[in-house]
Amino acid sequence: CCLQVLYDSPKARQEVEQHWQASGGPHIVRILDVYENMHRNKRCLLIIMECMEGGELFSRIQERGDQAFTEREAAEIMRDIGTAIQFLHSQNIAHRDVKPENLLYTSKEKDAVLKLTDFGFAKETTQNALQTPCYTPYYVAPEVLGPEKYDKSCDMWSLGVIMYILLCGFPPFYSNTGQAISPGMKRRIRLGQYGFPNPEWSEVSEDAKQLIRLLLKTDPTERLTITQFMNHPWINQSTVVPQTPLHTARVLQEDRDHWDEVKEEMTSALATMRVDYDQVKIKDLKTSNNRLLNKRRKKQAGSSASQGCNNQ
Repeated sequence: CCLQVLYDSPKARQEVEQHWQASGGPHIVRILDVYENMHRNKRCLLIIMECMEGGELFSRIQERGDQAFTEREAAEIMRDIGTAIQFLHSQNIAHRDVKPENLLYTSKEKDAVLKLTDFGFAKETTQNALQTPCYTPYYVAPEVLGPEKYDKSCDMWSLGVIMYILLCGFPPFYSNTGQAISPGMKRRIRLGQYGFPNPEWSEVSEDAKQLIRLLLKTDPTERLTITQFMNHPWINQSTVVPQTPLHTARVLQEDRDHWDEVKEEMTSALATMRVDYDQVKIKDLKTSNNRLLNKRRKKQAGSSASQGCNNQ
């Protein structure tokens, strides 16, 4: 087994609760038991989980050496990850941190199962966090009005990035020099600037490229839902996806030095996509100190005063 120790807090309990709720789902790391205990005079939660001895998804592909990694294998892996996300979304849970280091294999064996772990940023998507008297609808950005859709679409963006890397060995939002650059990357994500360069993409099917385009939409509301993703022919007919050899294993081996940077960039990008709606405080019109609103107030006060004088 694997032991995870968390200092007890409402956030830690929420993480354990979300993971426990998802624990019976397919392709999700199972929690076996949870205990309370003390560690260094602090109350802790001890989470006993199944031990994932097979390592991370991309490390396993890196270690293949000369053995070809095919498009069909990539489709089967994406189907497995999608199955985990589909279960979570059916339970009204958005994972919000689907990234390479959270995708682990049960063992080193050939028949090992890929599973999703780490529910530190998971969020229940049914609660409406904006049930406060000061909630002024026409002041709210559209995505804040639909946190459920917004949070779940974060997982779909992750599926797009992971699928892209699986098919070529490098991420979609990447600089031409081969170095990941944070400020530039954020801008490229926002503008949806990525391509399918040769030779890595020359043999990849059009179905795969189309699916990536539908997942990496810049507008979160336009991205595929998990149901649409699972019904896409490249996923639900993965057994007939061409067994085209990919450049992935070679590129991952050559770019080992940059891989940690790539993972950091994905972590950073996901952090900008997560919006904790219960932390959002929306000002009511009476307490707002908006410059234009203040100008309008003065104008209204002036017209009221002059109207009062006329009445007298």
